[in-house]
Amino acid sequence: MVSPSSVRLPQIPAAEEHAPILVEDKGIARIVTLNRPRVLNCINLEMVRILCNLYEQSEGDENVHFLVLKGNGRVFCAGGDLRMFYNAQKAAADDPSTTEVVYSKYWLDYHAATYKKPLIALWTGLVMGGGAGLTVPGRYGVATEKTVFSMPEAALGLHTDCGSSFWLSRLPGHLGEYLALTGSRLDGAEMLACGLATHFVPLERLPELEKQLYELSTGDLVAIENTLNEFSSPAATPGEKSILHRTDAINKIFSKDSVEDILAALEAEFEESGEDWAKELIKIFKRSSPMGLKVTLVSIREARNKTLQECLRTEYRLTINALCGTISKDLYEGIRAIVVEKDNTPKWNPPSLQEVTPEDLKRVFQPFKESLELQLPLKNPRWSGKFLQSWNCEGQTVH
Repeated sequence: MVSPSSVRLPQIPAAEEHAPILVEDKGIARIVTLNRPRVLNCINLEMVRILCNLYEQSEGDENVHFLVLKGNGRVFCAGGDLRMFYNAQKAAADDPSTTEVVYSKYWLDYHAATYKKPLIALWTGLVMGGGAGLTVPGRYGVATEKTVFSMPEAALGLHTDCGSSFWLSRLPGHLGEYLALTGSRLDGAEMLACGLATHFVPLERLPELEKQLYELSTGDLVAIENTLNEFSSPAATPGEKSILHRTDAINKIFSKDSVEDILAALEAEFEESGEDWAKELIKIFKRSSPMGLKVTLVSIREARNKTLQECLRTEYRLTINALCGTISKDLYEGIRAIVVEKDNTPKWNPPSLQEVTPEDLKRVFQPFKESLELQLPLKNPRWSGKFLQSWNCEGQTVH
């Protein structure tokens, strides 16, 4: 077996410009570009496989001091390729490759969160779902005035995944519940203000920032941070209509014990104030998957007392159960209605919050047999050996 430290990845030649991941070395930096702009750089299995190997190789390459992650086109990444799951739904219960992408992506998210070299994400445009899970845990996240962050999974019948229950639950107050349950968007200034981004750089200055990063002679954190700080605009502040100016109301409402209570509090807020933001959130709740909402709230609440590893293992169970339709096939119905056919009239099952039972929730959170679990290093913070050695391909058909 070739040692990762002996591998120097080749540059991507012009003939391979349509590869889903572009890799280029400039000085001591390795530039990794998500390259599916026609589908908003959504992540599929091929990309996950490439990134898993790339991260492992780059971490052991003494010539690479830090990684810069970018998206080709006007967006960074709009999340996972939902059509991939929808098209494979009939095979989800029987084909291990259907769940390989979930296992590998969660491993990749953990690897990014514990990476031994600086990861610098340049968020231009959308950063959503799995794209956020891949980069928010990294050391540096650079937002711009064009950045748009969102975690819309609950509306689709899923849950906030890719490790996001961990870092959303650690945002100020109950902002995490608000973002997870509503899928509401934050701009770059709001990301900086709440701690999701480490820096805010005007879009027009990004090329110059990149140029200086690639001219660095050391990957020392001080040198990187000095460069980022030089271009960062600490004066970037949320606009007048930002939800961050309503943190008292958000904390009061989203601290309630149940989704039903949160919705009731929103309705009371709208009745009292008549403000549009409360009205819009009520609409979001009423058109979202009841199962997705309830699973998401439990996941975020439990995550506050869990490690990242424990959160990822829980999210893995939830995702596999959603793919296999253990309780509900809302995930596929949500993708059909919102992404594929775009009629925006999903038929959820269970159809109401009241019909999602405690027994349903208990079942989807129930641990699998250990051989079927996501195999993460629960005691030691780093991997020993390749992640594929921990993937039980015979055991990923969960019912």
